[in-house]
Amino acid sequence: MHPTRTARALAAGAALAALTLLSACDSGTTEPRANEAQGTQAAVKPEKKQLVDGLPGMPPVLDPHDVYAADRPGALSPVVEDFPSRVYVPNTNSDTVSVIDPATYRVVETIPVGRQPQHVVPSWDLKTLWVNNDRGNTLTPIDPSTGKAGKTVSVHDPYNLYFTPDGKYAVVMASLDRELVFRDAHTMKRVKTVPVSCYGVNHADFSLDGRYFIVSCEFSGELLKVDTARMEVLRQEKLPFQGAMPQDVKMSPDGKRFYIADMMADGVWVLDGDKFDRPSLLHTGKGAHGLYVSRDSREMYISNRGEGTISIFDFAQNRLTKKWPLPGGGSPDMGGVSADGKVLWLSGRYNSEVYAIDTRTGTQIARIKVGSGPHGLAVYPQPGRYSLGHTGIFR
Repeated sequence: MHPTRTARALAAGAALAALTLLSACDSGTTEPRANEAQGTQAAVKPEKKQLVDGLPGMPPVLDPHDVYAADRPGALSPVVEDFPSRVYVPNTNSDTVSVIDPATYRVVETIPVGRQPQHVVPSWDLKTLWVNNDRGNTLTPIDPSTGKAGKTVSVHDPYNLYFTPDGKYAVVMASLDRELVFRDAHTMKRVKTVPVSCYGVNHADFSLDGRYFIVSCEFSGELLKVDTARMEVLRQEKLPFQGAMPQDVKMSPDGKRFYIADMMADGVWVLDGDKFDRPSLLHTGKGAHGLYVSRDSREMYISNRGEGTISIFDFAQNRLTKKWPLPGGGSPDMGGVSADGKVLWLSGRYNSEVYAIDTRTGTQIARIKVGSGPHGLAVYPQPGRYSLGHTGIFR
């Protein structure tokens, strides 16, 4: 968290305790309908018979046993296959985005954006990268085919951004406003505002069928279960840990469990999303923060920001198998996996740097200096048919 957001969060938390797309078309971006996205994906992987009764309008599930089946190494959609490979790093304190060429591990461009950029988010149709300028109350579109920024769009408190699986709506995580704001994915115009009683909505992921999503509330240590089609909160639960601060959310390949990183509990909560009952805690390391699935869907990389390590969780074995320390320490935060699956990219939140890590050995390949406060970096392009948002949740 940025110090300003932390101060505001603490003040709001104390008070709580005392009481008990303007048009995205301006940037040349138009979100296609769901059937259009399906039509562009034949080159990625032949679709199997849909066995999942999914959200109406959602592209068919490729494999009901693996939600990440479309994310295999090099399986780029025709939409993005000609885009240059880049790593886009939002520098929260510098109000810029550093652009890294992964072939040379060098910053090739620095793009000025709005105030306090938090995440770089791929749009549902894969055509645009949205920079979430949280305190600037704007989104800056970047054309990944050219790397050029377009006209900003006015959106209040866009701490993070997601897209519903049917491609109809953007969901803004308005953290300090204490709202989930559903916006038209074509125009970014507000469709419905959902006030929440928890504080600090920040990360999310969708169920296998897309009918609901789980949201973490970092400042009040709570989780929400939200109905996608009805756009309303179904359930709200407090995590069973004093001072819990949940962060990134990721679903298991088989769709049976959600994993929620908790930087104060120093681990990952394991939750049955359908039941939404009491989760169990898997201890990983100090300051557990970001969650990223390997290209073969076998492992999950967990960044432990407070101790400068990455824990490896094996889905089939249901246990942690390895831990990779960063040489000399660091503050690994958010990021993504390269298109070929060989490199894990993570921002160094408090060290003004980015880490490139070999996913086969855990060896640090490069440590690259960027602006101040690097946060939700996006590796782009990545395999997948469409994006659910954040720094890249592809299906």
